[in-house]
Amino acid sequence: MINLKMIYRIIGFLLLIEAAMLFCCSGVSIIYGGDDLLSFFYSSGICVCVGFLLLAIGHKAEKYLGRRDGYVIVTVSWLVFSLFGMLPFYLSGYIPTITNAFFETMSGFSSTGASILDDIERLPHGLLFWRSMTQWIGGLGIVFFTIAVLPIFGVGGIQVFAAEASGMAHDKVHPRIGVTAKWIWGIYAGMTGALIVLLFLGGMDIFDSICHAFTTTGTGGFSTKQDSIAYFNSPYIEYVITVFMFFSGTNFTLLLLLATGRFKKFFGNAELKCFFISVIIITAIIAVGLYFLNSMDAEEAFRKSVFQVVSLHTSTGFATADYMTWAPVLWGILTVVMLMGACAGSTTGGIKCIRLLILAKISRNEFKHITHPNAVLPVRINKQVISPSLRSTILAFTFLYTLIIIVSSLILMGMGMGMVEALGCSISSLGNMGPGLGEFGPSNSWNAVPTAGKWLLSFLMLLGRLEIFTVLLLFNTSFWKKN
Repeated sequence: MINLKMIYRIIGFLLLIEAAMLFCCSGVSIIYGGDDLLSFFYSSGICVCVGFLLLAIGHKAEKYLGRRDGYVIVTVSWLVFSLFGMLPFYLSGYIPTITNAFFETMSGFSSTGASILDDIERLPHGLLFWRSMTQWIGGLGIVFFTIAVLPIFGVGGIQVFAAEASGMAHDKVHPRIGVTAKWIWGIYAGMTGALIVLLFLGGMDIFDSICHAFTTTGTGGFSTKQDSIAYFNSPYIEYVITVFMFFSGTNFTLLLLLATGRFKKFFGNAELKCFFISVIIITAIIAVGLYFLNSMDAEEAFRKSVFQVVSLHTSTGFATADYMTWAPVLWGILTVVMLMGACAGSTTGGIKCIRLLILAKISRNEFKHITHPNAVLPVRINKQVISPSLRSTILAFTFLYTLIIIVSSLILMGMGMGMVEALGCSISSLGNMGPGLGEFGPSNSWNAVPTAGKWLLSFLMLLGRLEIFTVLLLFNTSFWKKN
């Protein structure tokens, strides 16, 4: 049976945390004299009331979480945070429709970065800060935060961790998953703090530095400017953000190993090598294309290429140029990059390099099986044999990922969107990228997407952030049966 009382307690506690975060944003409104102050007070109050109500309902809950409870907590956490997180946008009147407010908030918490705002700079500082904070919270995962606080309720967090990371195995660097989560949160916060300082030294004011640091380490891509990073016109800022996007796209367990001096495991990791090599090769190809086809000088071609490649590879979605104005072959390559994603165990979306690496080795083995049908050909990653069950999971994930993009694109086309736009929005939403293709490229908002399309794309953002299985499992009738 599902332990509903414990789920109510955990969600209620998370709502109190969200209320505290909203209250912090009201401080930003006070500092800058914004007219969004009351909307944060009201939103925070609503979260507190509902949070205490859920805690009361969950009083005397059994101190136990099963695997099914973990899947429910993960999905509901994202939905609840988005539903209540949209309140400041809606109550302030700056995003006057529920559809757009929910879309913007889900885009934030899922670290997607797609926006319906046509004039971002019109928003007061409090809302801009909350918008960036949603991506910082959602980047590493509400669930990681949940794991860190679950001991308060006397329950373990491995079920929640397994649900959030479904489909891929994650190395544990400490026997207690809660301790690992806290260490990784420490690295996450440390990277954010370092980036704030570097951006401030590069000429950003403190507010923009904090907001962009939040959305860089969270690989979300929300900016305080309509022109994104291009607004600042600073090579220094572009290079600094590129480096931090790359590290944010790296498995945080590996960063923890690096921080503790285990360099051999870090530099010898197969997925990290795959990610790094693909960035180098694709950057070189696009830089050469920009140099010859778009008449850029060598440094500018390299800078714009490496920034955009890393931005889309890590599903961050920042832009320093409108790649839709480049030669079609170049933005076609970037579309492939959007599908790839970066490393598992990072804040990024996409299929992930580790899955592509395993699929490539499975495909190679199939060719060998044709000529040597009796040969036993294990798939090895980092000298470890990949189990048949994990190989099956990865094949199923890739099939579902492709199928969802195709079906979603057809549905969006049925709503009147062009093929390029429908395909771009589907890939971007499921991969938590941000910018799409065609009319919904990096220079335009997604406000023109039909209302029903926004709800569909919001669902895709949730699917992509939770790696598909966690959400779709809840639609399986056998999941809810007692046995």
